[in-house]
Amino acid sequence: MSGKLVAATVFFDTNVLVYAYDRREPAKQRVARALLEEKAVDKEGAISTQVVQEFCNVGLSKLNISSDAMAIVIDGLLGPLLAHTPSGGFYKRAIVLQEQCGLHFYDTLILQAALDLGCSTLYSEDLQDGQTFGTLMIKNPFK
Repeated sequence: MSGKLVAATVFFDTNVLVYAYDRREPAKQRVARALLEEKAVDKEGAISTQVVQEFCNVGLSKLNISSDAMAIVIDGLLGPLLAHTPSGGFYKRAIVLQEQCGLHFYDTLILQAALDLGCSTLYSEDLQDGQTFGTLMIKNPFK
C-alpha cells in the first residue's frame, strides 16, 4: 500500500503541487509553496503515485517544466512525499467509496489514498472545503 513508512497527517491533491509551480497564479503559488515547505520540513505530507503522474503530465505539458527540471522535482519533492502506491485492494475500496460518496472516480482515488495512509487532512481545491470522510477533513488552502 505504501511506498515508504510514513507518519503523514496531510495529503496533497495534485492541484496544490501544480499551483506551487504555476507562475500564472502568484497568490496561489505562494500559499502552495508555503504549505508544501511547512509539511515537507515536518515530514507530515504525503502524496500517491496518481498525484505524481498527474503532476508530471501537467508540469510537462502546461507548465513547460523541462524533463531535466522535472527530474529534479521528482527527486526533491515528489519522491520524498510519495507514500502511497496502489494495490488491487485499494481499487476495490475506492470503488466502494465512490458508490458511497458519489465523487468522480479519480477524486475518489485521491480520497482513498489519504484514508489508507491515515491522514487527518486532505488539501484540495477540487473537493468541498470542510467536508469530512471519517477522520479525514478536506481543506481548500486557497479559500
